[in-house]
Amino acid sequence: MIPAEYRRALGIKKGDEVTVSLEDDSLRVITPAQAVRRAQAAVRRYNATRRRLSRELIEERRQEGTRD
Repeated sequence: MIPAEYRRALGIKKGDEVTVSLEDDSLRVITPAQAVRRAQAAVRRYNATRRRLSRELIEERRQEGTRD
């Protein structure tokens, strides 16, 4: 259980889901929303043109479907 003082500092409520990882002899606690923001930031670094990659993938799948 995460102490109330720590939950308040992290902005999480009792019962919220979190991910706990061990990094350099320390525990890291993040919420799913924080994990998503970090993943988005990581992808953003490799997508400098700000292309809509999901839309491109959907369009590719549609084109593949019409070729059959």
